[in-house]
Amino acid sequence: MPFLSANSLASLVESAVSTQCSRFGRAAHAQIVKTLDNPLPSFIYNHLVNMYSKLDLPNSAQLVISLTPNRSVVTWTALIAGSVQNGRFISALFHFSNMRRDSIQPNDFTFPCAFKASGSLRSPLAGKQLHALAVKAGQITDVFVGCSAFDMYSKTGLTYEARKMFDEMPERNIATWNAYLSNSVLEGRYEDALTAFIEFRHESWEPNSITFCAFLNACAGASNLRLGRQLHGFVLQSGFEADVSVANGLIDFYGKCHQVGCSEIIFSGISKPNDVSWCSMVASYVQNDEEDKACMLFLRARKEGIEPTDFMVSSVVSACAGLSGLEVGRGVHALAVKACVEGNIFVGSALVDMYGKCGSIEDADRAFDEMPEWNLITWNAMIGAYAHQGRADMAVALFNKMTHASHEVAPNYVTFVCVLSACSRDGSVNVGMEIFESMRGRYGIEPGAEHYACVVDMLGRASMVEQAYQFIKKMPIRPTVSVWGALLGACKMFAKPELGKIAADNLFELDPLDSGNHVLLSNMLAAAGRWEEATLVRKEMKDVGIKKGAGCSWITAGNAVHLFQAKDTSHERNSEIQAMLAKLRREMKAAGYIPDTKFALFDLEEEEKVMEVWYHSEKIALAFGLIVIPPGVPIRITKNLRICGDCHSAIKFISGIVGREIIVRDNNRFHRFRDNQCSCRDYW
Repeated sequence: MPFLSANSLASLVESAVSTQCSRFGRAAHAQIVKTLDNPLPSFIYNHLVNMYSKLDLPNSAQLVISLTPNRSVVTWTALIAGSVQNGRFISALFHFSNMRRDSIQPNDFTFPCAFKASGSLRSPLAGKQLHALAVKAGQITDVFVGCSAFDMYSKTGLTYEARKMFDEMPERNIATWNAYLSNSVLEGRYEDALTAFIEFRHESWEPNSITFCAFLNACAGASNLRLGRQLHGFVLQSGFEADVSVANGLIDFYGKCHQVGCSEIIFSGISKPNDVSWCSMVASYVQNDEEDKACMLFLRARKEGIEPTDFMVSSVVSACAGLSGLEVGRGVHALAVKACVEGNIFVGSALVDMYGKCGSIEDADRAFDEMPEWNLITWNAMIGAYAHQGRADMAVALFNKMTHASHEVAPNYVTFVCVLSACSRDGSVNVGMEIFESMRGRYGIEPGAEHYACVVDMLGRASMVEQAYQFIKKMPIRPTVSVWGALLGACKMFAKPELGKIAADNLFELDPLDSGNHVLLSNMLAAAGRWEEATLVRKEMKDVGIKKGAGCSWITAGNAVHLFQAKDTSHERNSEIQAMLAKLRREMKAAGYIPDTKFALFDLEEEEKVMEVWYHSEKIALAFGLIVIPPGVPIRITKNLRICGDCHSAIKFISGIVGREIIVRDNNRFHRFRDNQCSCRDYW
């Protein structure tokens, strides 16, 4: 290599940083040693320290700085900045202390790095000490130092000090305002962010893309559709509609405000969507219960060469959970492994949740155990998976493990909903009541409507219907639809029509147009043989224009979803289905099966009642599954209503006759039928 000047060699070192190539950097360093005499020029030392620290080679960086004869603030700042850039925040503060011992005064570049390190470590004590040093050094009035001090206070949760710092800043720039808006959103202070943006505009500042995105996040968090739409108009007026980051923010905003059509329009208008654009659109579909569209968009993204990111994969996995799409979910899981993102805590949590909601508790257990770390969402997902299966023993054991000293994860509102749901579905009344009482006393969490509904459901399922009603009367908050609905369901289950009418009257007052409550009351009266009252309830529904949602069951086979309603004869393979139903009926009758005709909800002759319950949608779906799904593969059926008692008994019989595992997910829980038994132990 021809002779190079010191400046040229310094440029080579900088090139190694820009290309992130450590081998090239070391080669440049070797050339410096070979070419230049010792001691090296001070700026060469600075470049070398900067290179090694930015390339995350801390040992080499510290070795160079130890050999530097005249260390300056530039040398130390390069080392501190590189440590912060690579997430080595404790090392950054350690180097800052060594710089002070070296009698070097930090400058307006050093302080922002140190403030970022203390903020990232959530260390307010170190941050306050740095603030004092900045005041003493006369640096705090610098706009960048002041902004970084404000950001540190925000990230360490010192809201009062952050606001005071912001108010006392003699000069603010756009970065300061953006930091204020972004931190307000992160802390959930959406109204503060909205107010600050108005103040920002009053001071004649012009927003940039970061400002727009922060404000859109605030509007989404506050569910302020009107203000967000106004900002959208301002975006168009300002010419930022072509900025992809702003467009992504708009997709996210409209999705969170349940205006997914607007998200679609924004997405289709992006000339070159990036991976965040695709992720935002997929997430918008998931947030608006359009999981099928989320999966289709994900497939389209893959065809266009978009690599799956952790955020995109977690969103699509959540879509699969909503669709009960176990096989699709397994395919996405395979993609996550291929993309090396399955170890991400959000992807792992989504996988646990998906397998739990699809009824594959073994896969949920495996996904949970294989995660390198767990957060509160992961624990909640696994407890929720056990709750769906009615496994109170496993849910409570995991809850105890989570709160044990070895993990010490504090449960939240959702955790208790999951645990109490599991106790409700398993009949573990004593354990459930003990956990409910611990919410306020041990964990300081005020029970909400969902927790009270779980307790009412738990008591009601255990045939303690009167105690459930007394519990409702003692509630410190007004009972909600879910609370009265739980009581009405218990009254139907245990034939308590008088108490059921009280629950129904309260439900009609709270939600007069909900068809489910009217239907439940009508069914309860019909099951009690009070046909005239049942007919009257249905007539009232018709008079006020309330339409009952059709009960249906569906099954996935051959990459298609097959939907069935009661007495359905519309399927293209109906003749085979009817033949299978007839065959099953004969075999079940021979095995001693007697239909439970109290689940026929019309006043009919006994034989007609038998036929009425025989052609429920889940039985038709099961007959189809036995035809098309190969032996040895579990048959998975989803139903939009709770499975009736006769269908439950019938499927238990069928599982033994055909020797198959049958999994039914109704609107309450999973039922795993095998060898004439159900996982719910006839308690649902």
